[in-house]
Amino acid sequence: MSIQGQRVVVTGASSGIGLVTARELAKAGAHVVLACRSEAKTQPILEDLQRQFGPNAASYLPLDLSSFTSVRRATQRLLSDGTPIKLLVNNAGVASQRGLTEDGFEMTFGTNHLGHFLFTLPLLPLLKEAGDARVVTVASRAHRDARRIDFDVLRDSTPTYTGLREYAVSKLANVLFASELAKRVAPHGIASVSLHPGVVATDVWRRIPEPFAKLSKLVMISEEDGAKTTLHCCFSDEVRTANGAYFNKSRVETPSKLARDPALAQKLWERSERWTDLRWSDIDLD
Repeated sequence: MSIQGQRVVVTGASSGIGLVTARELAKAGAHVVLACRSEAKTQPILEDLQRQFGPNAASYLPLDLSSFTSVRRATQRLLSDGTPIKLLVNNAGVASQRGLTEDGFEMTFGTNHLGHFLFTLPLLPLLKEAGDARVVTVASRAHRDARRIDFDVLRDSTPTYTGLREYAVSKLANVLFASELAKRVAPHGIASVSLHPGVVATDVWRRIPEPFAKLSKLVMISEEDGAKTTLHCCFSDEVRTANGAYFNKSRVETPSKLARDPALAQKLWERSERWTDLRWSDIDLD
């Protein structure tokens, strides 16, 4: 897929594989919207991309996925501008952050899934307008560790010490969301896929307590290697015929049995609509 001269959006682009992804997209001639929480952290990245690839290479969009208010404000800014979006990369995520979001959801689930759900849906008309657009959601093989989604506890503060169980649930939600979204947007010329980037040495793991952090780092790969599957999903024509698929090592891979459960995907979607007060019927794709 060519993105020369197109607008693309990358969440969590100020570090890690999000930064590598943004840099490669800018290098390919796109205007990259860096949708990030911290302006201070993003500003040097923005200036570097503009210096390397031109003043129109990138722009900054304030986005805190743990806050529905921030997410709605960000989508409204993009909608008000009206420029079509060729590619949306839902990359941002947290791990081992305990507590509740601003809106009262378990921190990891509320940020990794609900934040992206609320961010993605309003932008679909801009993706449709771009034509042959796609949504790429960075999940994880950790989704395989989730044994279920207990919808009754997602309004409670993170119960476990490491937060890894909650991370697995949030990544399962990412895969389910991407596949369910694919079914809904395929008739409108939009593709949706999810992926496992590898166990990458990024800031997302900075809150994991010892000794878990030391053990994890023994098997982690570089940010550059971690971004390869994301970039494959951004550029490869294979995505057109693999709508709804889950990728690992730049190849389609069968996700967990739970991730392939259409009833669970539907239930998650319905709960997400209710929790974010955003209905599919509110999205004008006609």
